[in-house]
Amino acid sequence: MPDFLPPPGSFPVLSVSALNSVVREIIEGNFPLLRVEGEISNFSQPASGHWYFSLKDSRAQVRCAMFRNRSSLVRLRPRDGMRIQVLAQPTLYEGRGEFQLIVESLADLGQGDLHAQFQAIRDRLAQEGLFAEENRRSLPRWPRRVAVVTSASGAALHDIRVTLRRRWPLLEITVYPVLVQGDQAAGQICAAIARAGARNREDVLLLARGGGSLEDLWCFNDERIARAIRSSPLPVVTGIGHETDITIADLAADLRAATPTAAAEAITPDQKECSFQITILRKRLYHSVERHLREESQTLDHLRSRLRHPGETLHRGKMLLEIQRQALHQGMERQLLEAGDRVRQLGWRLFRMDPRIRLGHLDSRLDKQRDRLIHAIRRLLDQHQRHLEPLLAALRMADPNAVLQRGYAIVQDTEGRILRDTTRVSAGTEIRAILYQGVLTAQVTDVSQKE
Repeated sequence: MPDFLPPPGSFPVLSVSALNSVVREIIEGNFPLLRVEGEISNFSQPASGHWYFSLKDSRAQVRCAMFRNRSSLVRLRPRDGMRIQVLAQPTLYEGRGEFQLIVESLADLGQGDLHAQFQAIRDRLAQEGLFAEENRRSLPRWPRRVAVVTSASGAALHDIRVTLRRRWPLLEITVYPVLVQGDQAAGQICAAIARAGARNREDVLLLARGGGSLEDLWCFNDERIARAIRSSPLPVVTGIGHETDITIADLAADLRAATPTAAAEAITPDQKECSFQITILRKRLYHSVERHLREESQTLDHLRSRLRHPGETLHRGKMLLEIQRQALHQGMERQLLEAGDRVRQLGWRLFRMDPRIRLGHLDSRLDKQRDRLIHAIRRLLDQHQRHLEPLLAALRMADPNAVLQRGYAIVQDTEGRILRDTTRVSAGTEIRAILYQGVLTAQVTDVSQKE
């Protein structure tokens, strides 16, 4: 027995901190560094960089802590379901009186049994298409009723109620109380989901549970719950455990939230945000109506400025009519003057094109041409006359009639050939003598040669 403990038979009063300090010294003094094997559960890593998790087997679990100066030397990343072996110092955390192991190092031994079961269930249901994204239903934007399937005595229901009242007080909540841990939990959850779907009064179903170890949440890995979720006519939102906890029910749900509070926020609009949006829309509507009224007022003012008294309108119309009448009169006069000028131009052109005038010009030209032609003919005749006179003189000299007139005759045979000698005639040949006046037919009686 340690010296600082009181002797038997005396019962001194110890404070809690003194008791925990004594127990810690006893544990650390009697247990050296140990190697312990188990499966990781509830792993967390806060901003400090320390690691906190539970090491468990099928019958028990123990809290573990690995400080930053040690965890920074480990290459692997611990996760829930991993089987590891740790070198650790058993101790007592005095602040909470919890037995724990201070881990110095750890080694990976493979996946744990529960994690392997989770993987097998997930892979089988995924192959069936139970987790297909195209099968997920959309959530109503403005739900009026919500079915909450959770423990009636758990903190999750309290958090959900508080969140729903804060965000959307108009929402009607129907609680379907079930067990959320143990062997009977999965059956009750499936029945509650089926009952809410059969009633079909609510707009959305919320399946929730607070945080816990992998063993505590194991009922939500039952494939019956996944099938009940997909068979429900209501869209299903899950908020199970903490942010790092993922179950088969989460994978089958239409929407998975990290916590029950986050699930309640996911299914409801925020009344503050809606109020803010309504305020914005009210301001926009006010400004839009104000702008519209201002524009219409300006239009009315413009129309009012254009509105005139009928007498003034008639007077302006008379003035405009008079102006147009004068313009029409001036235009007609201008057109008549232009037409008169054109008629005179056409008359002058027509006068110039009068056939009598043209014939007079042509007659004058014809007289001139005739005079010129007569003069030319006379000049030409004179020229020819002067040219012909010597020819006529020569012709007269060669004219047979002139010779015949002097007493000569032209003698021809019966064939009309002129006889120039006696070689072609003989006595008894008939001949013809052409005189100046008349023709003689004779017969040759004698032929003699000229000596």
